[in-house]
Amino acid sequence: MQLQFRLRREKKVNRSMPVDIAIFVLLAAAGAFMAVPFVFMISTALKPLDEMFLFPPTFIVRTPTLDNFYDLFLIFANSWVPLSRYIFNTFFVAFLGTAGHVILASMAAYPLAKMNIPGKNFLFGLVVLSLMFASQVTSIPTYLTMTWVGLLNTYWSLIFPAFATSLGLFLMKQFMEQIPDSLLEAAKIDGASEYRIFWKIVMPIVKPAWLTLIIFSFKGLWGTGSGSQGASYIYSEQLKTMDYAFSQILSGGFVRSGPMAAAALIMMIVPVAIFIFTQSNVIQTMSTSGMKD
Repeated sequence: MQLQFRLRREKKVNRSMPVDIAIFVLLAAAGAFMAVPFVFMISTALKPLDEMFLFPPTFIVRTPTLDNFYDLFLIFANSWVPLSRYIFNTFFVAFLGTAGHVILASMAAYPLAKMNIPGKNFLFGLVVLSLMFASQVTSIPTYLTMTWVGLLNTYWSLIFPAFATSLGLFLMKQFMEQIPDSLLEAAKIDGASEYRIFWKIVMPIVKPAWLTLIIFSFKGLWGTGSGSQGASYIYSEQLKTMDYAFSQILSGGFVRSGPMAAAALIMMIVPVAIFIFTQSNVIQTMSTSGMKD
């Protein structure tokens, strides 16, 4: 299959200049269309209050200002829980949850992909089946589990469920299956242990997979806290995340639309920045690390 792919790439592309221009225009239009919500959010966050409620509404801000961000920090300055506490909670949950998810998913996927263990097809079938269930379906069993182990109202009630997300295990197994068995057997002949093979050979090869997994996992954990999971698992205000704190601003009333727009922009900046910086690495490693028997 890889040989066919290479032959297809090496085949000379015969396109005329008008077709290239049409493709470029089409892709540019699609990119501009997808950027509309992001541009509108930035514009709204920079609008003054009188411009925010104009009718018909303006898409691009006329007199940009940072008053919405100032008002947002002023609201938290008068709160008994500082904004820095919410920021720390969010980074702590997102960082540990993502790291644990990537490590555990990789370690669980390796024996399923490269070892002859009994019942591995049945176990992987359960993993695939679990992908069919939405997180709301498992919220009550997860809540009961956190209650039994005494982790309710702690950071770990948000972090530990992220470790067991089946999407990561599925993604890592699919990538590890593409690694040639002959490569691992050669390493074993040279005296490498399973531990060294996993960390020194397998993990660098599947770098595109765990970089992609980092994007999905961090994005999901960054926005956690305001839904049923965060409200049910965390009771203490000092343990709640930014998403929960910002949702309280939204419930504060119509006059707080400006600070809420600024909060939405802040919540979106970090995941978008991680995606931008990681995307180039993912594409680069995907193009250089493809291996198959």
